[in-house]
Parts: sequence; C-alpha cells; structure tokens
Amino acid sequence: MGQKQFFKKLGTDGTIRLRFKIVTRNGKIIDFVVQLEVFVRHKWHPVVRYDFAHGFPHRDILSPNGNEEKKPLILDTMEQCVQYAEQDLMDRYEWYIEQFSKYLK
Repeated sequence: MGQKQFFKKLGTDGTIRLRFKIVTRNGKIIDFVVQLEVFVRHKWHPVVRYDFAHGFPHRDILSPNGNEEKKPLILDTMEQCVQYAEQDLMDRYEWYIEQFSKYLK
C-alpha cells in the first residue's frame, strides 16, 4: 500500500491551496482526499473537501460554523473521482471561497 500527500497552490498570493492525500494498493486508488483550503485570520480553513469517508465518494461544502453540505459523486472509479475533484476545485475555487467568506463576516 502506498500513500502520497502534497499541496498545489492556487491563485497568486499564497493563501489558497489544494491538499491531496491519495492511498493506493496495487496501483489503484483505494482512498483519497482533495481539499480546497484558504488562509484567513492566521489559519488554514477547509472550504470544500472531496473524499471517500463514510464508504462512498462525495463532496462536502464546508462553512466556518462547522456545517457541511454532502453530495455523493457518481463516477465509475476512484481515479475519476480524484480527477473530477481536482478539476472542479481548480475551475471554481474563487466561487467556493467567495461563498465561504460570506460566513466569515
């Protein structure tokens, strides 16, 4: 079993990143987390998380007060789930952060 963890920076000021955790067995993904995070008020905050917790792939839209909006991912493979998560977060990170920031005010 192998595990990789890494970050990918988004934006230009270093306050937005994607956190990846990918666990593989025999070359296939068996668990993953792809999480959008923003640095606000001297702390990293999770904004959106795609993962395989609870036994199924899904997206959690998070708010600073701890609420989560959970939506299942209906894709054929875990590899597709990771690719979808990364692409969605890269394409829409500004919108996700804007929505999250409304709760911070």
